[in-house]
Amino acid sequence: MRKAVSIAVVVALLAIASGAWFIWQRNGAYGLQVLLRRGGSYWITVATDDARLSPAMRLALQSIIPEVTAGPGAWTEKEPGFDTRDIPVVAGGQEIDRLYLNRFDPARFRFVARNQPTGARNIDQWEEALHPEGTGGTVLIVNGSYFGLKGEADTPLVSNGERLGPSDYDAKAGVWVANASGTHVVDLSGRNWREVLQGAENAMVSYPLLVSEARGNAVRTKSNWLANRTFIAEDRQGRIIVGSTKEAFFSLDRLATFLLGAGLDIKTALNLDGGPIAGLSVRSGSYRLKHYAWWEAQVADGKVSLLQAPRDVPWGMPVVLTVERR
Repeated sequence: MRKAVSIAVVVALLAIASGAWFIWQRNGAYGLQVLLRRGGSYWITVATDDARLSPAMRLALQSIIPEVTAGPGAWTEKEPGFDTRDIPVVAGGQEIDRLYLNRFDPARFRFVARNQPTGARNIDQWEEALHPEGTGGTVLIVNGSYFGLKGEADTPLVSNGERLGPSDYDAKAGVWVANASGTHVVDLSGRNWREVLQGAENAMVSYPLLVSEARGNAVRTKSNWLANRTFIAEDRQGRIIVGSTKEAFFSLDRLATFLLGAGLDIKTALNLDGGPIAGLSVRSGSYRLKHYAWWEAQVADGKVSLLQAPRDVPWGMPVVLTVERR
């Protein structure tokens, strides 16, 4: 009996070691972080009215999606060059989602792209590292663009002068770029991204472009992919807006439509990665905003796939955008 137990233990240990080796080979340190932090992640199939979906998602998955309008709100200055605004997303007289908006004067603030491939930092740990209580010049931290299986930047990225991400990339959507001429959100239609990134101090290619100065709503493909959303935009006065949704009501095309109708005077807006990694932390004086994202669902052929994790903890963020005082 004792021998049988010993054999079982050895087999179990070998299985664990084999699994860890496979994850390391496929996903590196990032994959091990995912496994240890939240037990991995997986998709489940649910009905459009399943209670495991948020109320906003269930509303967005109805056969007829209700029209939404922007509720009342105004910009509030938190410090010189930095304003915040919350916009309620209203349907049928009820708030179903909310946009957290942060508007910056790029002459006073710098925008930084960061990649930590191990994924060892969630929004709390990025916050502790970059703007601990009472210290530092970092005002905002939000997830950035997309990343690959090993947590490395999946789109071209410049971080404090260092070029990261793929060198061979077909970028046709947009990029935010900070260089000697200022900080801008650039429509890459008909432009070479390498030329746009030339001389950049910080930059981040992403997709899709939500709003284009020339085309308005620039999302070419409509879908029912629902997720917590984050984006970066430039208004017609040259100010940069970093936004995040509280909920997961919006598909990308409907988010673009909402931004155009919300009175924000947006010239260009670029989507960042969305879903449970879309964490947000803002600190300025006594003002604090911490938002944990949880939601992502994809719909294909009438089937809803909901992203889940065994442990209900904030997800690691390998790629982030930070805004810092100059």
